[in-house]
Amino acid sequence: MKLIEKIGMRAIRSFDPEAAHGLALKALQSGLAPRPGVVKSPRLTTKLAGLPLANPLGLAAGFDKNAVALAPLSKVGFGFLEVGAITPRAQPGNARPRLFRLSEDKGVINRFGFNNEGMVVAAERLANRPKDAVIGLNLGANKDSDDRAGDYAKVLAKCGQYLDFATVNVSSPNTEKLRDLQGREALSALLAGVMEANAGLDKPIPIFLKIAPDLDHDALAEIAEVAIEAKLSAIIATNTTLSRDGLKSAQAGEMGGLSGQPLFEKSTRVLAQLSVLTEGKIPLVGVGGIGNAEQAYAKIRAGASALQIYSALVYEGLSLVEDILEGLDGFLLRDGFGNIGQAVGSGRGDWL
Repeated sequence: MKLIEKIGMRAIRSFDPEAAHGLALKALQSGLAPRPGVVKSPRLTTKLAGLPLANPLGLAAGFDKNAVALAPLSKVGFGFLEVGAITPRAQPGNARPRLFRLSEDKGVINRFGFNNEGMVVAAERLANRPKDAVIGLNLGANKDSDDRAGDYAKVLAKCGQYLDFATVNVSSPNTEKLRDLQGREALSALLAGVMEANAGLDKPIPIFLKIAPDLDHDALAEIAEVAIEAKLSAIIATNTTLSRDGLKSAQAGEMGGLSGQPLFEKSTRVLAQLSVLTEGKIPLVGVGGIGNAEQAYAKIRAGASALQIYSALVYEGLSLVEDILEGLDGFLLRDGFGNIGQAVGSGRGDWL
């Protein structure tokens, strides 16, 4: 299967990156994409914000922005899926080209700008979601909105009944001034509106917050305090970075958020700091630069209760899911952990 996948990946990468992404989604929808083996182990079972997971590895938002491939993605072996970001109204996002492969660095730069089909279309698709999968939605704000904070509550109110969790995304660098919402006062007000909308659902769901990796210690401390005060269920650390340190690829100077391998150390250090600041009161989801089982295990040991991947799939394909989970299970067995929860934070000091 991996040989077939490599041939397919090579063919897809001959296209423009955004076109290639669209082809990958169509291959999934049509059943043409090779399906990796599903790894099952009691050592990998866990819970995230009360949600039972077969394993801790999730798909990050951005891969399936408009929830078009939920059924095939639910069979790939992920422990959970996150779709979106979705805004109240459909919007085209920024002008193309807006997605760039940094092959020498195994990185990706994107400046999509929350391109999506809007919450009405998303709600229709989510209403028909697979019932045996854990599915969340990344909430966004329209670029031209007069009330960006209110946009998050609107999307949650519309789609929340079909979700297992929702993520407040105030950390995308591709919508002007969006990251300003990470400040204490603005974030507190935004989260209050989201939590009010959540309370209005027939069945309230866990609410997560996704943060940027470019925050200093004081800003992280503020976010940790606000998250605890707001009774959030998890923090996702981290989104893409504006840093370009150490890149070799010719397209390194493109504007947008950088993800993939170059983000690994930066995001993992933020994760470890946040693990200390939250004192175990809020579970953390580690994302940013995970490209193999060793890096996935490092995130767990730095303080992550669960993980997400996306950019590495551009280079490695969906078989990476199986590879990471098999590797994680092996590391847990090697280190004497009966369950992945026992390993969370066990190597945090390496990143502080």
